[in-house]
Order: sequence, then structure tokens, then C-alpha cells
Amino acid sequence: MDAYAMHLAMAALVGASFVAVSAYYMHRKTLTQLLEFAKTVERERDDNSDAGGSSPQHFKKRRSHGRRKGSNGYYIKHGSASLPDVTAISGGGIDGEEKRNGHVLYVEGIPAGLPRLHTLPEVKSAGHVKRPGSFIRSTSPKSPGASASAFDNVEGSDDEDNMIDEDNMIDNSKPDTTYLLMNGNADIKDVLPQHINANVEQMPIPASSMIRSHSVSGDLHGVQPDPIAADILRKEPEQETFARLKISPIEVPSPDEVDSYIILQECLEMRKRYLFKEAIAPWEKEIISDPSTPKPNPDPFSFTPEGKSDHYFRMQDGVIHVYPNKDSKEDLFPVADATMFFTDLHHILRVVAIGNIRTLCHHRLNLLEQKFNLHLMLNADREFLAQKSAPHRDFYNVRKVDTHVHHSACMNQKHLLRFIKSKLRKEPDEVVIFRDGTYLTLKEVFESLDLTGYDLNVDLLDVHADKSTFHRFDKFNLKYNPCGQSRLREIFLKQDNLIQGRFLGELTKQVFSDLVASKYQMAEYRISIYGRKQSEWDQLASWIVNNELYSENVVWLIQLPRLYNIYKEMGIVTSFQNILDNIFIPLFEVTVDPDSHPQLHVFLKQVVGLDLVDDESKPERRPTKHMPTPAQWTNVFNPAFSYYVYYCYANLYTLNKLRESKGMTTIKFRPHSGEAGDTDHLAATFLTCHNIAHGINLRKSPVLQYLYYLAQIGLAMSPLSNNSLFLDYHRNPFPMFFLRGLNVSLSTDDPLQIHLTKRALGGRI
Repeated sequence: MDAYAMHLAMAALVGASFVAVSAYYMHRKTLTQLLEFAKTVERERDDNSDAGGSSPQHFKKRRSHGRRKGSNGYYIKHGSASLPDVTAISGGGIDGEEKRNGHVLYVEGIPAGLPRLHTLPEVKSAGHVKRPGSFIRSTSPKSPGASASAFDNVEGSDDEDNMIDEDNMIDNSKPDTTYLLMNGNADIKDVLPQHINANVEQMPIPASSMIRSHSVSGDLHGVQPDPIAADILRKEPEQETFARLKISPIEVPSPDEVDSYIILQECLEMRKRYLFKEAIAPWEKEIISDPSTPKPNPDPFSFTPEGKSDHYFRMQDGVIHVYPNKDSKEDLFPVADATMFFTDLHHILRVVAIGNIRTLCHHRLNLLEQKFNLHLMLNADREFLAQKSAPHRDFYNVRKVDTHVHHSACMNQKHLLRFIKSKLRKEPDEVVIFRDGTYLTLKEVFESLDLTGYDLNVDLLDVHADKSTFHRFDKFNLKYNPCGQSRLREIFLKQDNLIQGRFLGELTKQVFSDLVASKYQMAEYRISIYGRKQSEWDQLASWIVNNELYSENVVWLIQLPRLYNIYKEMGIVTSFQNILDNIFIPLFEVTVDPDSHPQLHVFLKQVVGLDLVDDESKPERRPTKHMPTPAQWTNVFNPAFSYYVYYCYANLYTLNKLRESKGMTTIKFRPHSGEAGDTDHLAATFLTCHNIAHGINLRKSPVLQYLYYLAQIGLAMSPLSNNSLFLDYHRNPFPMFFLRGLNVSLSTDDPLQIHLTKRALGGRI
């Protein structure tokens, strides 16, 4: 068997060698024949050019080789496909053949009724008669100057039109205008480029104009200077000026359009009445003398006693009211009540449903998109040059802020796997959990799961979102459990556990180190307060301070899960009022008296926003203006999204007014909205919120989309997250929102479930 295989291999080798040798000799023979043919053609051309004079008959013979007779009686000449094939004809009708200085034109059977072909008159210069029809060369406005193209070189061209007498040779440095004027009567001054005078003489062109001129795309044979490369070599991109679009209305808006504009303006004014706005903008509160960003803080956890103020607050119908003192009845910071809010919300929803306004907003949004596309056509090259001129700046060293990322999923899956293996190897005897009446060490936990550090890999960790999570928010949340085990989530991804969140604190510090190493990447991490008890705030603040979790590249947002129905079924709360008390009373206490919660006071300096999170796709009833108060909401059903929004907004508005009056930092309202569910969510957040996360459902409502554009409400969009849950990637409206001018930003949402790289934000833009 081995000998047979050897024989087959040798036969194959010999056959392949024979084929290769044969191909080589055939190729060599073909090249030799081609070279001989080229030499023969060159010798014939030299013999023709060395002749004393070319007779008209000889020239006629050579010209006739390039023509064939068409089906309609015309003689068709084969010429260059990239140049217009035009033969100038002057005078009246032509019968038979007309001879001009040795040129012969065959015309047979010209159909009647064709318009007269207009040509330029003969131009006499220096004793020579220049006929426009002798040599036709197209002149493009984009390349006005004389081109160095191979077609412009008479000696190197194979076109039969170039084979003329030396006496009849024209000056190729001057462009021919026959092609410009052959289709009608026009003044030569109106059609010639600015750098060519009426005598068809080329004027000197400034170097800058030559650089600005763009060559015709597709001219593969020309050697025109590349305008972009020329601008780069010129090194003056800072003098670029963009073309501005000046679009003015050509007619007066119709009465319906005027009414629609008035209604939209009323909606914007309604939003202004609700939205909290600082008396002094943050960028005006301090003078930035050091250009370094971010601003360093040498001692972020220092606490200075500030004393208690005389303010007194009281919860009333789900909203905290603040008074100057305990005896006063003056409400310092009045806020719209629930009845007014839900009335205005229904007004917004009625406006969204009006047909005329929907049509108007749809047209306006399309106009915005087309204006941006036109801007790209006019200024894309200039912006590219301006981008190149920015020193020490490119995609990798511009500052990128991840505006929407959950802290429990801020690391990638490989990072979490390495951390788990490291702890299992270095601290196997650490008591980490109390389960089923027994304290378990880390090693015992993995033994109960029948796992070892050697068995662990990314696939076994199973925290990455896949196709099973699409439209299944419950399964997506289960991906937070490493290896599908909730006990591993409690040990490694929780801060309120038996080890007081030490593992999560160490893992967070490693993520901070990666951000510092990248230098140009910032993040806004969302961390949960559930509202089950008031001590959650102090526990979270102590975890932050004790683990010294601070980075100049990181700020915090507090996310509130909408889980009232679960807490009610578990018996943790008796009404919705309990959740509001647990969330907002500690915040008012620390604002009035910072000494009562010193660690929370320090932590709130790093908190910039409040978020609402949960599955928006769950069905819910639209709230009315006669909704029960939070103390009266004792049933097991979860309140509607807009119900959550109002009571969080109202309490946060009062809190911000109080904190601003005392010179403290404020907290913006930035919930998840428009990821799924009804467009009612987007109407509620339009009235109350500074920014939202997702907002992909704006694509379903042109009126809300246009209102969000006019108000410039920020949208922290996450296309890859939406692709795993509610919307396919290719249908995501982020590119369309960007073209239309909405205030959008890209974010990662959940790097643990979605991303694979160390720098998730930099890898996905």
C-alpha cells in the first residue's frame, strides 16, 4: 500500500512539473510575439512620420480605416470612449462628400428635420487657420486647466484625429469650445470658464485655484494633482471655509401650518415650566484656569462638618414639601401636582395624534435629514482636511464618555473570568456567603457547583447575551448570573453581601485602572437603590468610601428598578408610598443636615443623575388625572411608567431646588425611556427629563421626534444592546437621528453581556 501511494505521488509530481514547464514556454512564446508585433507597428509609424509630405489621398486612406458603415447609412468612426466624438460641420445642407484641406467626411442619408449643428467660426492666429473641428477635446469645469492626460499628447496617442500635417497642427494649449456650443446659440463669454477669455486664450490661473479644482472622477489616465493631497501639502487647512446653506421660505405658511407651529411652541413652553434649570450654569460657576481634563481632586473623601440648616420638610401625597422652618407654612419650592401633570401629559398625547401636525413634523424631519446630506456633499472634504489639521487628535485620543453603562456589567466577560479564577486560586478559604443555614467558603461554593478553576471558561461563564434573549427581558437579566448561579452573582457582583462587597470593589478598581490607562475614556456608571429600606443609601455610600472607589474618569448615577409589585408580593412594602419614603427621605435628611449622613454627603458629590430601569414592554394602563395617591396605591399591580416618572420628578425637583439654595451639587433626572412599550413613556419624559436612555421608539412618532429635536433632549443610545433585546441592528434609528440633528450619543449599556473588547466604547463607535 505504501509503494502504491508513493507511485501516485511521484506521478502527480511529474505531471505537475510537465504542466508548469509547458505553461512557462507558452507564456514566453506569446510575449515574444507581442514584442515583435509592437516593434513592427513602431517601425511603420516612424516610416510614415519621416515621409516628406502626406498627400490628401494618403490621409484619407488612413482616416477611413477607423470608420464602419452603420445600419442607418452613417459612417461611424471609432474613437476614444472617454472623449466626445464630434465632427464639426458648418454651412447648409451637405450632399455627398465635402472636402476640407484633405479631410474627407462621408455622410449618407441624414434624416430630415434635425436641428442645425452650431459651431464656432474659424479663428485665425499667426497665419494659421484654426478649425475647431480639427481636434476635439472636452473641457470640464472641474478641470479647467490644460491636462497632462495621455489623451492630450499628440505624439503618444493612437487616435486617428491626431495624424495631421504639421502645417495644420493646432495649438493644444488652448481649449476647444466646439463641444460647449454645438447644441445651440450662446455667447462664448457665457459658457467659457473664467480663466479663458473670448479669444479662446487661456489666462493664468492662481495656484490656489488650481489646488481647489477637483478632477473628474473616473479619469484613470490623467495625472491631475489630487486636491486633497495638495491641500495637505499646502498646510493651510485652518483657512478652510464651509459652504453655508441659506434656505429662505418661498411662500407664506398655510393657516394649518401656522396653527401647528403654535401648538408645538406651546408644548415646548409647557416643558420649560416643568424642567428644573439651574440659576447659574455649571460651566459658569467656576473659572477653569487649568486646561487639563478631568480636573484632579486630591482628597475626594474628605468631610467637613457644615451644620444643620433650619429647613423643614414633610411628605404630602407622595411629594416632599420644604418650608423655611418647622413653624412656617410657606412652601419654598412649589411643584406641579399630579393632576396638572397628567392633564398636560394627555394634552401632549392629543397633539401627537393630530394628523396635520404629524404630516408637518414628518416633512420637517425629512428636510433636516436632506440638509445634512447636502452639507456632506458640499463640505465633507473640507471637514476631512480640518480633522487632519488638528494636532495630536484622532479617534483614539479624543475623549469619549460612556453615557449609559450599568456598573454590575461594566467589565467584559474575560475580565470577570480572570478575576474569579484569581480569587479562587488566592483566597479559596474566604467565607463568602451564608446559604441554607451554613457559612460557605469560596472553595466550598464551587465544590457545591461541581466546578473547579480549571473547568471555568468564557462559554461556561455564560454571561453573554445571545438570540435567546431577544424580546425576553427576564432571560437577559439572568445573564447577570455567572454560570447561571445566583450565588456567584451575590458573591462577585453585589455590594450588600456577607463580605460587604469587597470582591466587587476590587473588580471596580481594576475597571477604573483600565479607564485611567486609556486616559481618554470616561464613564457614567449606574448603581442600584431598590427602595426596600432607607438604610440602602448609607450602605452604598459606605461601600464607596470604604473601598475608596473614586476616579477622575467616572461619575455615578442612581438607578431605581420599578419593582413595586415584587416587593408587595414579598411583603416588604405595604404601599407605593413606602418606596418613595425609602428613596427620598434620606436624601432630604443629608441635604438639610450633612452631619447626619457624612459618607452619603461625600458620595452625593459624585452623583450626577437619577435613572428609572426595568422592562418597558410590559403592558400597563394609561394613567388618568384622577389617579390614587401613593399612600392609596396598595394593590399588587405595578404603577404605570408615567406614574413612576411624576413622583420621581416631583421629589427630585424639590431636592435640587433645596441643594442649589445651599450651594450643593444637583442631580439630573435621566431615566430609561422609549426602549420598548408605548410612546406614552416618551411623552412623560419629554415634560420632565433632561436626558433619556435609548429612545428608539421615537421612530414611531414624528411629532415626539421633532419635539425632542427642538428641545435637544439627550438620547444615550445603545444599538448593540437593542440588537440583543428589542430591535435588530440594521433597523436601529441612531444613524437617522444623527442626520436629523437629534442630540444623540453612543453608549455600551452592558459590556458584560454584549461586548468582547477591553475598551467597549472605543471598539463600537
